[in-house]
Amino acid sequence: MTAVQAVALVVVALGGTAVVFARDPARQALVASVFGVSLAVLFLAFQAPDVALSQIVVGAIALPAMIVFALRKIIRREEVDRGER
Repeated sequence: MTAVQAVALVVVALGGTAVVFARDPARQALVASVFGVSLAVLFLAFQAPDVALSQIVVGAIALPAMIVFALRKIIRREEVDRGER
């Protein structure tokens, strides 16, 4: 195992822990996006560029975007139910 791989593993472990400890759902989506990028770097370090590209698309872009869109819809629906809009 090279030093780059060891550092990438540590960064992924810290990123996963940060996702778990993020309380606000919007902040959690942002941290999950950063975690997805760190996973992609890990896959690149272990010479799996095809998996890294898939991870960037799904883990760093698509999943956090879906979470943010769902949160926005929930917030709007709650505003309509309360009559704020």
